[in-house]
Amino acid sequence: MKPIALVLLAPLVLSAAPLPEGSRLAVHVGGRAIVQGGEMRFGWPGTYVEARFRGTDVTARVETHGDFLQVSVDGRPFQTLVTPGPATVRIAGLKPGVHAIRIDKLTESQSGSSSFFGFFTRGTPLPAPARRAGIEFIGDSHSVGYGNTSATRTCTAQQVHDTTDTSQAFGPIVARRLGADYRVIAYSGYGIVRNYAGKFASENLPFLYPRALPGDPAPAAPDPDWRPRAIVVNLGTNDFSTPLHAGEAWTDAAALRAAYRARYIDFVEELRRRQPQARLVLMGAGNFQADVAAVAAATGATMVQVPALAMTGCNWHPSLTDHRLMADLLAATLKGRRG
Repeated sequence: MKPIALVLLAPLVLSAAPLPEGSRLAVHVGGRAIVQGGEMRFGWPGTYVEARFRGTDVTARVETHGDFLQVSVDGRPFQTLVTPGPATVRIAGLKPGVHAIRIDKLTESQSGSSSFFGFFTRGTPLPAPARRAGIEFIGDSHSVGYGNTSATRTCTAQQVHDTTDTSQAFGPIVARRLGADYRVIAYSGYGIVRNYAGKFASENLPFLYPRALPGDPAPAAPDPDWRPRAIVVNLGTNDFSTPLHAGEAWTDAAALRAAYRARYIDFVEELRRRQPQARLVLMGAGNFQADVAAVAAATGATMVQVPALAMTGCNWHPSLTDHRLMADLLAATLKGRRG
């Protein structure tokens, strides 16, 4: 029997009383989140939540604020939620047996968050999926997967949003190949010391990195269970892609490069103190490869050189083909030493 889905756009009510959808499932979360009571808020790209059960039906309760959330059953995309607001997704008619359900955050939201309220089944809850390894990806729009599914380079802001799919960015691709969990801590337009066109000079990616949600200054709570075997950083495009203008902190390009290298070295060491077991991998491309190479040499990190890409995604960003190429390079590097 083909499964059926019903999406109800109605207010969500949480209570201690038994829920009509049945038993709540234990969940596994990939990414940073804030859990309060029965609500899990998340905002970083690529966040996912998954569960397992034995039965023929399952219900998911969420609330989106502009994000696209993809619901998958047994590894196959089932439905993508694109309408802002509360939603209840009921899936019935599954073949009797063990099933997995997952929700992936596809799009980027630089402020605000979406919420997950739980998976429920009338069947038998099973332990949540678990993986032995984890990889963290830190970066900018390239790590986000900015406009990666677009068929054209010319995009409006809405088209950028709608064609961004972090699950098809190089990081999640690599993690799936290696059977690893992943986190994506990435923010379009931001760099190590300088953002695109010199905007928002008081912030940069290392400044945002400690946050639980990208648009909220509150830091993420300590998570002793997150011990990635590798941390992959891809930052520098925004630092150097636009010329300096009057009023910026650096007198010339040489001063900017010196500041970039110094802050990047400090950031790598900060990451190493947080996660001493993790292998540090730095990606470099174009006009900042030499700078990344210098940082890698100074910190003992591994460098991956990214070749010229087609950049046929929105606004000259990596396409799906480009992301697969970067994933190939990273996978070869990470397989070279399990660490």
